[in-house]
Amino acid sequence: MKLTYAVVYEHTPNNYSAYAPDVPGCIAAGDTRAEVEGLMREALTYHLEMLRDYRDPIPEPQLSVEEAMTFHSESLAADGEPVPQDETVVGTVEVELTQAAMAS
Repeated sequence: MKLTYAVVYEHTPNNYSAYAPDVPGCIAAGDTRAEVEGLMREALTYHLEMLRDYRDPIPEPQLSVEEAMTFHSESLAADGEPVPQDETVVGTVEVELTQAAMAS
């Protein structure tokens, strides 16, 4: 099973961070954008495997890239923070859960 999630990447003063709005609690941080992209792919894979192992529902991807950026901007605005558009990028991450893994 392949799932493709929108992921928000931010360049903060100290590092890069990422999260998938459709998968609450799944985040990653790293020193470079390339590092955080790899870490986010791993985080999503492990997070979804854990949900499966605990027999919790696996969230279906819902947000497009544009909707994820809107979600991010609205979240920052709700917290009273400025939205640094030039330091925020939304991309996608594809995660594949094998049928064998899904059956367990």
